[in-house]
Amino acid sequence: MNTLSYKTISVTKETAAKDKEWVVIDAADQVVGRLCSKVAKLLRGKYKPTFTPHVDCGDNVIIINADKVMFTGKKETDKVYTRYTGYPGGQRFNTPAELRKHPYGTERIIRHAVKGMLPKGRLGRHLLDNLYVYNGTEHPHEAQKPKAIDINLYK
Repeated sequence: MNTLSYKTISVTKETAAKDKEWVVIDAADQVVGRLCSKVAKLLRGKYKPTFTPHVDCGDNVIIINADKVMFTGKKETDKVYTRYTGYPGGQRFNTPAELRKHPYGTERIIRHAVKGMLPKGRLGRHLLDNLYVYNGTEHPHEAQKPKAIDINLYK
């Protein structure tokens, strides 16, 4: 029996960099949580057959039309995001409706959701750098020739 044919192939940082792709996702009329769970899987590389848990083998994801994402139910007004300034009495609370009024509010909403679905630690922080969120349909990554994908086809 040839035991060499049964070896598990483990992707390294160098070989994973060759398989990285750029993908564009249109977030118009998508539910935030469902969209972000699929984006987190794309960033992690879980849709690839060469997935390795401790290596960044995912794609670079560009989300356009982020201002058109929606929440289900009453989460737009009832959900509360908490942050802390670092000063005494510096706890701040925002709802998604209030955050949308800020210049980068929808980007914060999506990044917060995706960050919670990535691994905690160095790898998760590194993976989050591969996410690019834009409110309109324009993005400055045309030179990378990103591939437009339909996120609804992914599970």
